[in-house]
Amino acid sequence: MPRPREFDEAAAVESAMHAFWDNGYEGTSTAQLCAATGLSRSSIYNAFNSKHALFRLSLQHYMANATQARIDLITADRPVRDKLREMFTNTIDDACHSPRGCLAVNTAAELGGRDEEISNDLRRDTERLIDAVRQAIEAGQHAGELDKDKDALALAQFLHAASGGLRLLARSGADRAALENAAAIALAAV
Repeated sequence: MPRPREFDEAAAVESAMHAFWDNGYEGTSTAQLCAATGLSRSSIYNAFNSKHALFRLSLQHYMANATQARIDLITADRPVRDKLREMFTNTIDDACHSPRGCLAVNTAAELGGRDEEISNDLRRDTERLIDAVRQAIEAGQHAGELDKDKDALALAQFLHAASGGLRLLARSGADRAALENAAAIALAAV
């Protein structure tokens, strides 16, 4: 009979997520994961099988929380332009105050296209968010808030790309004014 785990797996995933967020997948050593989680090397591998499996769990945990927060914002009962503006303001605030950036965007830049499992996880998360934004845009179109002649899916895809672009722009040293300028252009498309 296997011994029950003597640690909180969810807490270990959360701690590992922060280590990966700080250093990236390839930049995070097993020693750093041990320090972050308080687990031994053998406990990490016994519980999670591999660094890659632990990273996937960490990324999925991050995306579940971060994406749900954005979906909660975009599905709130408010005018769609206000929700989209707040979504971009939150992105800019986060980009200006957190040198780590967005774990999903960082991972897409580091592993996207090179790691099939991670790429699929990122794609599913992106589709989930884009679908929520599309639905909000369509609701705004039906309510007469937005131009009905624009393709809601294309707009949602563009806004998602613009949001990720803002995060990369910030990581490359752009200041808040530059991010706000880019966001204003993106929001004008809606």
